[in-house]
Amino acid sequence: MLLRAARSTDAGTVGDILSAFIDDTPWMPRIHTRAEDLAHAGALIARGGVTVAEREGAVIGFAACEGDDLDALYVQADAQSTGVGSALLEAVRARRETLTLWTFEANIGAQRFYLRHGFREVRRTDGSGNDEGLPDILYEWRREAS
Repeated sequence: MLLRAARSTDAGTVGDILSAFIDDTPWMPRIHTRAEDLAHAGALIARGGVTVAEREGAVIGFAACEGDDLDALYVQADAQSTGVGSALLEAVRARRETLTLWTFEANIGAQRFYLRHGFREVRRTDGSGNDEGLPDILYEWRREAS
């Protein structure tokens, strides 16, 4: 597996990975079209801070950060539980002292993943502040002093 900075030509695959998650997750409402997902992926990449995981020349996951905020971390369904998400997260954390992220309360797998990687819950909301209207959780990670 290779981790590298995303290129503009990765936007289609990054958008597909995001769309597949939405389409395959029963509790996740589709509030944007697949074309809007693709445009969002392109905008994330254009701002910088997107790392992709590549296996045999194909992008299989990505992480997007803006400052110390992890805005997205998604892995193709057939590549989950293979270390791709952990590798992406470690690459992101290697360049930071702190990292924050939001995940939905319904996303139990993500909660377990982030807790296992040293994040702690900071607060919960009723979802009125996010576009999906779903209850969510703010997590934070801080590098331990050595």
